Amino acid sequence: MGSTESTARKVSFGMDEEERVRVLQGIRLSEDVVNRMKDSSASSRVQQPSPASPPPTSTSTSPPAASPAHASSPPPSLSHASSFAFGSSEGKSKRPRTDPKPPKAESQSSRQPSEAEEDLYRRYDQEQAMVQEELLQLAKREREVAREHLKSSLPREKSGTNQEKQRSAQLHADLDVWAKELEGVEAELRRRDIFYREQLGRIERKNAEMYKLSSQQFHEAATRLEETIKPRRVDPVCSGLQSQILRCYRDNLQEVLKCSDLVKAYQHCVSTAQKG
Repeated sequence: MGSTESTARKVSFGMDEEERVRVLQGIRLSEDVVNRMKDSSASSRVQQPSPASPPPTSTSTSPPAASPAHASSPPPSLSHASSFAFGSSEGKSKRPRTDPKPPKAESQSSRQPSEAEEDLYRRYDQEQAMVQEELLQLAKREREVAREHLKSSLPREKSGTNQEKQRSAQLHADLDVWAKELEGVEAELRRRDIFYREQLGRIERKNAEMYKLSSQQFHEAATRLEETIKPRRVDPVCSGLQSQILRCYRDNLQEVLKCSDLVKAYQHCVSTAQKG
């Protein structure tokens, strides 16, 4: 990256009101340069919040606003480092690289920032205490919320348990009522069965008595009727003519008129027997 054969790159600087380099555009800083910039910014932050420190007397410890040359001393080294790193046109001038030595103000500030450090530590402790207090308050609120939730959930669970107990008790009571109703229905069915059986037996006995009585009356009436009827002879009338007529019809199936004389004779015989 630091070879002279690398292509030239356009580099632009951004400066603040105190002519300190704040922005470097178009280059990539190395870790060494970045660390130096952090050190310089840290030293400037430590010097600014100490109002009780005595004002510097020498020109080397003058504030950055009075001597912009000292304040901007780190950025030239950055420009040299960037020009050597990327082979820019400013790096080709081969200016000697001089590492600026820390001024005496920095050494004095390193000996005198005790109050600033104590202030920072005090602020840090206060912030830590505030954070711890907030965490404790948050934990306390969470515990209170959990306790309230538990308190609110316990009555609901108790009420739910009581409702379940009431439902089970009501169910047992309903089952007892249903069992008693079923027992009553079964008893009523048994009573009706016994009643119907008794009625059926009574009806059967009555039918048997009526049949016996009717049969007895029939036999008595038949006996009386037989006593009133006279016995008579029941010999067949004109049996000879009957046999002749049957034989004639059998012999003359196609000419039944030939048997008409026999039929007339049979009719005359029957009428005579009825008259006699």
